[in-house]
Amino acid sequence: MTKSFRVDLNCDMGEGFGAYDIGNDAAIMPFVSAVNIACGFHAGDPAVMKKTVRLAMRHGVAIGAHPGLPDLQGFGRRTMAISAEEAYDMVVYQIGALAAFVKSEGGILKHIKPHGALYNMAATNRRLSEAIANAVYKVDPDLILYGLSGSELIHAGENIGLSVANEVFADRTYQRDGTLTARKQQDALITDPLLAVAQVMQMIKEGSVYATSGEILKIQADTICIHGDGKTAVAFAEQLHLALNNAGMQLGLPDLSRPDKLAR
Repeated sequence: MTKSFRVDLNCDMGEGFGAYDIGNDAAIMPFVSAVNIACGFHAGDPAVMKKTVRLAMRHGVAIGAHPGLPDLQGFGRRTMAISAEEAYDMVVYQIGALAAFVKSEGGILKHIKPHGALYNMAATNRRLSEAIANAVYKVDPDLILYGLSGSELIHAGENIGLSVANEVFADRTYQRDGTLTARKQQDALITDPLLAVAQVMQMIKEGSVYATSGEILKIQADTICIHGDGKTAVAFAEQLHLALNNAGMQLGLPDLSRPDKLAR
């Protein structure tokens, strides 16, 4: 194992509006240990945020904010030219919105995971990643920052003193530089559950993943992301959950403590 026999399984949720039926989210919730709830910029609205927080609390899963770019039409997946200051403001604003719902329901906000294009931009852009990490730290230094494994966002979080969770993806392919394959490419998504489970097991047990080029990349898997918006999302989540259990793994974040953080 790369770290321990404990691994987190997270899912993006609350990505609808108004009378949005959270049935798919409700069906997936029993199979994950953490949820990332949209905060209104790329998806979600106050009503959906409240319903999703309540659902997560009923299931006892870790609640995280999922801040994205202000792009409802593009679902936050289109790259936008934003400054580091704008990124900071967006993230603080969205964390605050979800944190208020979590507090009002008697819960605790545990982590932050940027969404879509903001996540991918921060993976390679140092100034942007530093702004996001600073926003999280200023709101609450005890929050855990989720980021693409080994990315600039992970480094920025570590450098400012946050606990970080290196995230890997069950249903996405990787490029030779460790970034995710762009969704517009045909080989970006893994739709076969068996292939996805095999990739997850390789990342956890061997600390590696195959790039689309065929190269083997070193990777750290603290948390695994699955997406809840596909037609087979529920069955996919159930199969991955079963595979992890059969492999003797407990769901939840491994110990993210670092000696330099403990000494603070």
